[in-house]
Amino acid sequence: MNEAHAAGPAVATITAGGALLARLKAVGVDYIFANSGTDFPPIIEGLAEAAAKDIPLPVSLVMPHETAAMGMAHGYYLATGRPQAVMAHTNVGLANCAIGAINAATEHVPVLLFSGRTPVTEQGRFGARTVPIGWGQEMRDQTALVREAVKWDYELRFPEQALDLVDRAYAVANSTPKGPVYVSLPREVLCEPCPAENLAAPLSIQPARAAPDPQALSEAAELLAGAKRPVVFAQRGAGNEEGFAALSRWAEAWAIPVCQYWAIQLAIPTGHPMHVDQNPEPWLSEADVVLVVDALAPWSPDIHRLADGCKVIQLGEDPLYTRFPVRNFRSDLTLVGEVSESLQALEQAMAPRLEVAQGVVERRRAVIAGRVKKIREAITQRVEAGRTRPMTKDWASHCLSEAIAGKRATVLSELGCPMAPLMLDSAGSWYQEPHSGGLGWAFPAALGMQIADREKLIVATMGDGSYMFSNPVACHQIAEALELPVLVVVVNNAEWFAVRQSVLGIYPDGYAAKANTMPLTALSPSPDFTKIAEASRAWAARVEDPDELTATLREAIRHIETRRTHALVEIAIRS
Repeated sequence: MNEAHAAGPAVATITAGGALLARLKAVGVDYIFANSGTDFPPIIEGLAEAAAKDIPLPVSLVMPHETAAMGMAHGYYLATGRPQAVMAHTNVGLANCAIGAINAATEHVPVLLFSGRTPVTEQGRFGARTVPIGWGQEMRDQTALVREAVKWDYELRFPEQALDLVDRAYAVANSTPKGPVYVSLPREVLCEPCPAENLAAPLSIQPARAAPDPQALSEAAELLAGAKRPVVFAQRGAGNEEGFAALSRWAEAWAIPVCQYWAIQLAIPTGHPMHVDQNPEPWLSEADVVLVVDALAPWSPDIHRLADGCKVIQLGEDPLYTRFPVRNFRSDLTLVGEVSESLQALEQAMAPRLEVAQGVVERRRAVIAGRVKKIREAITQRVEAGRTRPMTKDWASHCLSEAIAGKRATVLSELGCPMAPLMLDSAGSWYQEPHSGGLGWAFPAALGMQIADREKLIVATMGDGSYMFSNPVACHQIAEALELPVLVVVVNNAEWFAVRQSVLGIYPDGYAAKANTMPLTALSPSPDFTKIAEASRAWAARVEDPDELTATLREAIRHIETRRTHALVEIAIRS
């Protein structure tokens, strides 16, 4: 037989690095947030090869630090609902991604995380080690750096696996409950050719989405409809705009208070008649039915108590939070499913029962209205008490609320401006730092949100410690390089305030509380944060006078709207 005929027609190929990148675009990834290294030659060559062959690719963005890459992917997902890719340099880059992976895992945020792997071979194979760090970055188990924080991990072993692995990674990351996944990429494998015929094929593995069991949903509707003192604890929002609207309608129709204890996303508007304060007391202690909506820790069992006989319904992507070894909140009914769809289904299931319960509902509404009025008055008093020099976070938050009034805006708070004084009325208008506590999140997350919507006002508010954790030099460089006009607000009390509060909570009359300077909490002397921002040509100002704050914030926003570059306002506050 003729050898050429036996071999068959030539198959078009592309390097595995290029194939992987092209497949990411095909499944819906818009951006690759990358910090490159010596393992990246086949990735960079793949980008150039695909571009030369007119193969669509995600936009690849240079990240000066991996924490910024992870935070931006996190923020982009919050703004769009579409997971993005992060690429890091071998084990050292992956180590810098670990905090971001922990944050994403805790908050059910899908991220496609990749890092190179130092070449296995020392010689004799294309892509083998060429510089000393090829030996220094070798690990027995590189994936161990993030394994506990990811849903699934794998190492690319053959070039022809590249497309299938992208599909599986994307599907697993987006399945209920969502979360990050990780693939390590050995340099030798990325250098090898991969068949190119299916680069743009439809996704071959669809994500698995869960929905509540109909019988359990019916039982939940019956419990809530028959309750005299129901309450909702929501912590991670309502899923999306449709879920936000459904929860807002349902809470008002049924006169059920919604407590957003330690909320990281907004579940209903802060001006909603059923939006109560963030204190679980007295709502929890008197409730006969509690609906927990996607909350890792809906209250603190050490200080908050359920009433005898109270029934608890837990609803969420993973309502029992199975990643966490210890989490023993009661759950008489457990509803597993996407939060928005589950809330809409619950609203529909309860609608036919409303007429029968109307008398109880209206009596409850009158009682709650009186209590909400007192809550609002207390917030106002707290805000006014903070109009001092130095001012309080509550005053700073109130001034920010005035400055953004009427604008399409999103506020992120990482130990920054608190929610209570802010008037927020839409889904996606408020985010707080993840409960995993990986600091340095808000600034890069804001940058990711700004990429997703360049016309929206994105405000990242942070404590001084959180700002320093964000690698601000890297983040300001990104904001300038990518022309991302975010507003950064740093509330500066020159200390680790959260640490101080934790100490006082456990030892209110202890030695540390009585000390002139509490050990391990001071961040003095404080840097001049405005100069860090100005190094990247940002508009910057520092405010000490409480009566100047609103005007300064408005000036910063005018700069953003007219000049389209980022701005920073540093606010001197008291502890």
